[in-house]
Amino acid sequence: MIEICGVTKAFGNKKAVDHLDLHVRAGELFGFLGPNGAGKTTTIKMVCGLLKPTSGTVTIGGHVAGTREARQLLAYVPDQPYLYEKLTGREFLRFVVEMYGLETKRASKRIDELIDTFEMRDYIDDLCESYSHGMKQRVVFASALVHDPKVLIVDEPLVGLDPRSARIVKDLFIAQARSGVAVLMSTHLLAIAEELADTIGIIDKGTMLVRGTVAELRDRAQMQGPLEGLFLKLTGGDRPISGVGMVGEGPAGSNGHASTIQVGEGESAR
Repeated sequence: MIEICGVTKAFGNKKAVDHLDLHVRAGELFGFLGPNGAGKTTTIKMVCGLLKPTSGTVTIGGHVAGTREARQLLAYVPDQPYLYEKLTGREFLRFVVEMYGLETKRASKRIDELIDTFEMRDYIDDLCESYSHGMKQRVVFASALVHDPKVLIVDEPLVGLDPRSARIVKDLFIAQARSGVAVLMSTHLLAIAEELADTIGIIDKGTMLVRGTVAELRDRAQMQGPLEGLFLKLTGGDRPISGVGMVGEGPAGSNGHASTIQVGEGESAR
């Protein structure tokens, strides 16, 4: 459903994304990992059509990212929830329904379903300005799902959520993927990626270092234990300064870049 092919995004002389290939199938929950400044947010903005690639292609369900057809298939939940403070949660959901042009009766039923799913009945008719961060995040997730998207993009979805809200959101991701939705989840919480993701991709300096299941990554890197150790070794975070080569390479080469690790049949990473 999500196809990123040979994408580069440059801002002046700086490449935020460098010849990136990334593919997320229908029904797959893809954990998108990388250190700060790795290019994750830039990639997500290109998938959502908020930025255009300098070169390469980004398509959603076969449609060019940013087109009306692509937007109808996609839902995006940013790391910070943005609501109209002077609307109630229910009014905000109705506003989103109107933007998508959904049939009123069907949309009202869907809104009621989502209010129950996210356990919002106690506050959904209060003004959004009175909501806690967790309450706002639940409304934003509901608004993202109101049109039954085929692709769900989430950026740091559990930031600031209490354990109950986090559990609801995690169960939602799994349910969406199992229903055939392609889920691209960007997170710094490695334990969450390890718990939820079918496939994990690690990006650094705009380039995909590795992708595969957790078991495949461990096997290829010959490392066991938490995902954190593998992540730090791949991105150089286990080195205080320099001098130690990354996984899959000998001593650091003249360009100082990590070499590619390829995991899984038919998959490759730069």
